[in-house]
Amino acid sequence: MVSGKQLADFGYKAFSGSMMLLTVYAGYLCSVRAYRLLERRRQRQAAAGPES
Repeated sequence: MVSGKQLADFGYKAFSGSMMLLTVYAGYLCSVRAYRLLERRRQRQAAAGPES
């Protein structure tokens, strides 16, 4: 039989693990978005030419 403490420990570990994965995924999405934004800015500057 599983005690209440063991069940609570498992629930806490599952919750904290899922939060950690969510944080890593959010960081990945944020960095991809920033990279794309910088790429677009570089392309616009290159298209504008050397005079700007």
